[in-house]
Amino acid sequence: MGFGDLKSASGLKVLNGFLSDRSYIEGYVPSQADVAVFEAIGAAPAADLCHALRWYNHIKSYQSQKNSLPGVKKPLGQYGPSNVADTTTGSAPAVSKDDDDDDIDLFGSDEEEDAEAARLKEERLAEYAAKKSKKPALIAKSSILLDVKPWDDETDMAKLEECVRSIQMDGLVWGQSKLVPVGYGIKKLQIGCVVEDDKVGTDLLEEQITAFEDFVQSMDVAAFNKI
Repeated sequence: MGFGDLKSASGLKVLNGFLSDRSYIEGYVPSQADVAVFEAIGAAPAADLCHALRWYNHIKSYQSQKNSLPGVKKPLGQYGPSNVADTTTGSAPAVSKDDDDDDIDLFGSDEEEDAEAARLKEERLAEYAAKKSKKPALIAKSSILLDVKPWDDETDMAKLEECVRSIQMDGLVWGQSKLVPVGYGIKKLQIGCVVEDDKVGTDLLEEQITAFEDFVQSMDVAAFNKI
């Protein structure tokens, strides 16, 4: 198993294909598997690798929670497609506490006290229990129509839509879309979605969509209706 060399274009292409129908490297929540692969990459994938870039931006948002994510970090060769071997330069089986390497850590310092990690875990469990006890009988949802504008008339709109739809998160369902002329041969993507209000907001959607900066100039909310 593996992704090939994650520091090369070919390895990142394997990762992009692997994530085309997955939100995470393993399972359905962020884990140490995502941390291991994230650290091996070292930099954001190119914009045309939309699935890998979407995953990278999402995992990067967990940098302050790195050590509390579930699972145990394993060698890179234990993740990814079964028919590809890991050849990433400098990949190691796991991060040792005695490891004195000078590589840049995009997540920040690894030196957190066990007591602090335990305290954070207890706080999260308490917050989860409180939310569960106050769970409303009806889930509030909204129907949103988004206008996604490209840079110019040469932007690949099919690729732009593919990037937008690659954004996957709990509480988000994409709907129908169409291209709408805006002038001078330029067309914008108009796409609908249904969101759960407590999980997905327009600010989060804008952050995720505009991250594909090679294709997207801006995003606007064309219509917003409570369901």
